[in-house]
Amino acid sequence: MGSLVLVPTPIHDPLPLEPEALALLQKIALDPDWTILVEELKVARTRWLRWGLPREAIARFVTLNEHDQADSTKRVLEFLKKGGSAVLISDCGLPAFCDPGRILIDACHQAGVRVTSTPFPNSIALAVALSGFPHEQFFFAGFLPADSAGRKLALDRLARIEETLVVMDTPYRFRALLEDIAKSKLQNRPAFIATGLNSPSERLFRGSPADLLAKTGEVEKPEFVMVLRAHQTGRRN
Repeated sequence: MGSLVLVPTPIHDPLPLEPEALALLQKIALDPDWTILVEELKVARTRWLRWGLPREAIARFVTLNEHDQADSTKRVLEFLKKGGSAVLISDCGLPAFCDPGRILIDACHQAGVRVTSTPFPNSIALAVALSGFPHEQFFFAGFLPADSAGRKLALDRLARIEETLVVMDTPYRFRALLEDIAKSKLQNRPAFIATGLNSPSERLFRGSPADLLAKTGEVEKPEFVMVLRAHQTGRRN
């Protein structure tokens, strides 16, 4: 299996690309084992040249936007499953956050393809994008009460919210929070946990809360963000 790497880009065109992102693009620009996914060819071409990247790579760009993402997702996923890798670059900002690419990320998780990102300074937006969950609207629940009783009441309230939920807490309450969620009215919601974002120890997990208890058993007191998928009934996938 290959990997899919999100490459956040400056919101304001004249600003430089983040150094690690630039280094990655320089490395893979002409590598046939990598696909370069862009939102719009004209915008991507202009920015690519401004960043001093090789002009020859432009012919290798593959678009992934609202018009062609179904076909592009299918073709790219097959490439990734055969061992190729891809970068996903949006016109500006964080790819797949209220932007094309979410469907590809969701398909990657389901197929067991690794998803990650070059550095991005907002853990909430990054976790939502990496989750692959729908987030046309999402609710940031922040830090829940530290005591178990208060946390359980908060989880019951959150269970009544239909939108995708984002929860954070301190590393030493990671297991307790996950255990409470697995026993709460949220227990049937697909969940995503991102630990160590932007670090060498970064790990991403998806599954039911009960599944995640088992999958994260060896992870001790991580910095984390948790995303719980919106109710799927009547919602777009």
